[in-house]
Amino acid sequence: MSRFHRKWGTAAAVILSVALLPGIATAMPAQASIAASTASTSASNASASSAHHRQSPDSGPAVYHDVSPTLKSMAAAAGPAHGPRVAPDVNTVLPHPSRRGNDPVIQSTPGLNSPNLALTHSWDAIGSSTGYSVTGVPPDPNAAVGTTQVVEVVNTAYAVYSKTGTSVIAATNTSSLWSGFGGFCQSANDGDATVAFDRLANRWVIQQFANVTSASGPYYECVAVSTTADATGTYNRYSYQFTNFPDYPKLAVWADAYYTTYNMFTPAGAFVDAEICAMNRANMLTGAAATQQCFTTSSSYGGILAGDVDGTTAPPSGENETVVGIGTTATTLASWKFHVDWTTPANSSFTGPTNITVASYTTPCGGTGGTCIPQGNGAGQQLDTLGDRLMYRLAYRNYGDHEALVVNHTVDAGGTQGVRWYELRMTSGSTPSVYQQGTYQPDATARWMGSIAQDKAGNIALGYSDSSSSTNPSIRFTGRLSTDALGTMTQAETTITTGGGSQTSYSRWGDYTSMSVDPADDCTFYYTDEYEPSTGNFNWQTHIASFQLPNCVAATPDFSISASPASGSVTQGSSATTTVATAATGGDTESVALSASGLPTGATATFSPTSVTAGGSSTLTLATASTTPTGTYTITVTGTGATHTHTTTYALTVTAPVANDFSLSLSPTSGTVTQGSSATSTASTAVASGTAQTVTFSATGVPTGGSVTFSPTSVTAGASSTVTIATSSTTPTGNYTVNVVGTYPGGSPTHSASFTLTVNAPSTGGIV
Repeated sequence: MSRFHRKWGTAAAVILSVALLPGIATAMPAQASIAASTASTSASNASASSAHHRQSPDSGPAVYHDVSPTLKSMAAAAGPAHGPRVAPDVNTVLPHPSRRGNDPVIQSTPGLNSPNLALTHSWDAIGSSTGYSVTGVPPDPNAAVGTTQVVEVVNTAYAVYSKTGTSVIAATNTSSLWSGFGGFCQSANDGDATVAFDRLANRWVIQQFANVTSASGPYYECVAVSTTADATGTYNRYSYQFTNFPDYPKLAVWADAYYTTYNMFTPAGAFVDAEICAMNRANMLTGAAATQQCFTTSSSYGGILAGDVDGTTAPPSGENETVVGIGTTATTLASWKFHVDWTTPANSSFTGPTNITVASYTTPCGGTGGTCIPQGNGAGQQLDTLGDRLMYRLAYRNYGDHEALVVNHTVDAGGTQGVRWYELRMTSGSTPSVYQQGTYQPDATARWMGSIAQDKAGNIALGYSDSSSSTNPSIRFTGRLSTDALGTMTQAETTITTGGGSQTSYSRWGDYTSMSVDPADDCTFYYTDEYEPSTGNFNWQTHIASFQLPNCVAATPDFSISASPASGSVTQGSSATTTVATAATGGDTESVALSASGLPTGATATFSPTSVTAGGSSTLTLATASTTPTGTYTITVTGTGATHTHTTTYALTVTAPVANDFSLSLSPTSGTVTQGSSATSTASTAVASGTAQTVTFSATGVPTGGSVTFSPTSVTAGASSTVTIATSSTTPTGNYTVNVVGTYPGGSPTHSASFTLTVNAPSTGGIV
C-alpha cells in the first residue's frame, strides 16, 4: 500500500508498513521526486516498449516450506483475532500521468434497464459490529468464493463462511495460518493479506507479507495453498525472501504459476519500481519445493496487476501471463508479457511495456491521485481515492473465441470522482486492446474503490464505495449484460448497505474491495466492501453480498469424480489406498455418496469419509486377504448425487508374496544442515519372509552438489548401515527428499525409505 510509519514515541528509525503497524505516519518519497520521475517517463516510454527486463535478485527457492495442520485446528488454538491498537498510515502516491485529460466516455445517467437487483445473500462479515476488535485503518476487504465456502481476509485477520453467511471459522489472526511454521510468517501479523480460489485446481491460496517492521529487512512473502477445496483443511506453506520491502502484494492465478505483484520500496522508504514474481504453482499444489522468478518494471510504473483466471477454461496452452498497469500518459494503460520457464529459468522473460490506448481521463483530485472524497454526517474528513493505480482484480476469462480482461481505476469526472472501467480483449495471447470502456459517474456522488468481474455469459458486475458531502460512505453495485450497448452500465444501481456514519480522523479507505464469481454456477457474484456503522474511527465493518445478473443461466447441479493414483499393486493380504476426488461442475454443490464394485474375492473397500460434498475428497482403502486370487482387477468407484451418478476406475494388481523379502527403515527420517555440512541416519533392515539375503544400498533425490555414502555399502538383511548425506557450499538451500533404496540380488525385491533434508545458508551473524 506504499505506506510508511514511525513507532509511537520513537523519533529514530523509519520502518515500512501497510496500514497496520504502530506509528505516526510520514510520507516518503517526496511528492516532488515522484512527479519528476513521472514527468520524464514519456520520453523514455518508446524505447522501453519492447524491453526485456532482467530477473530480480529476489528470484530463487522458497526459504522454507511445509504442510500445515488443519486450519480449523490452528484457528481453535489461536482463538479470536487480537493485536495492539495501531495508527493508520498515509498514502505515498505512486507514479501516474502528470497531465489532465478530458473524459469523453463519462456515463452521466444511471442504468435503468431493470429495478434494483435482488441480493441472494447479504451479511456483515469481519468488523466492529460482529465482535471483531478493529486494530487498523483501512481494512483492505478481500474475499473469494469456492465450491462450498467464502473466505474473507482483512488486515491481520481472516474468517470462513458458508455461502449463505453462516460462520464456519470466526475472525482469526492471519498469522495463525502459519502456526508451527516458524520465523516471521508465524510471529508477525503484518497485514496486506489476500485470498484467491484457484478454480483450475479447486484450491485456496492465501498470502501475507511479514517482518515489515524491520528497518533493514529481509522481508518475507508468506504463501499457503490448500490441499483440498475445503478452506478449513491443511495447507502447503511457503516463505520467500526479499531485500527491498514488497508492498501491496496482489496475487493472481494462472495456469503455469501463481503471480504476485508488488510496489517495491527501499528499507529507508524510497519507491523503487513495481515487481512481479511467478511462483511454481505445480509444485505448490503438491507441497514440493518451489522456486519463484521475479522481474521488475522501471521506476515509472507502480500498482501493476496480473491476469487472474475466472471460470473453468484455462488460458490457451503455453500462453504467457498478461500484466497491466496505469500508463505514463492520460490516454494509455501499459501491458507486459511474462513468460516463465521452470526447466530453464534463463529462458524466462518479462517483456514490455506496450501501450494500450484508452479514452483520456484525469487522475482523481485534479490530477494528484490523492485525497478528496467528501463525507456527510459532519465528519469533515476527506477520504483517499488511490487513483494512482488499477484496482484489484485484473479478472481474466477465456471464452474460446476470445480472451477478456476487465479492470477499473478511479478518475476525476468533472470534479466528482468516478470509476473508469475497461473490457480488454485479445486472441491467442496477443497484446490486449480496448473492446469497451466507460466512466461510471451518473450524478454528484463520488464513486471509487471499485472491483469488477465477468460471469460465464459475458455480463459485467461492478461494485464500489460511494459517498458525498451529504451522505455517508455506502456500498453499491451496477452492471451490464453482454448484449447491451457497449460502454454503458445498464443495470439499475443497487445499494447493498447504506453507511450509518462517516470516518473521522483518518483518510484511508479501502485500500481495495473484491468482486468474485461463484465457481459452482459461474453466474453468482460475491462482492466485499466496507462501511461505517456509526461516525467514528477504528470502527469499520465489512460486508459480503451475492447477486446474479438477469441473463446468466446457472448450470444444472453436477459433479465429476476421479481417483489418484489410478492404479496400485499389493501382495496378498495387504492393502492399497487412493484419493477419490470430486469437483462441482455446475449449480450448487451437492452431497455425493461413494461406493466400489468389481472387488476380487476376499477384498474389501472402505471410504473415509463415505460421502463428500462435491468438491471434497475421500480416501479409499482396498484391502485384500491372503486367499485373494492374484491378477489385475478393475475396481469401479461410483459417486451418487441427488441428480447425477458418475464413475471412475482403479486398477488393482494382486501379487503373491515374495519368497524372500525384507523391510527397510531410517532413523532419523529428517535433518537440517548448513551448506557444506552433512547429516547422518541409520538404515535398518529386517527379514520379512524367507531367508536373509544381501541388501545393497543406493540413493536417489540427492541435491545438486551433494552426495550419499553408506557404511557399509551392503548388509545381510537384519543388519544396518550408516547413511551420510553430504552437501557442498554450492548446494541450493531448500527442502529435499532423499530416497535410500535397498535391493536384493537380481534387483528384486526393492524397498525404499525417505529422508527429508533441509539445507540452510550459513549464518551471517545476528539473531537467527
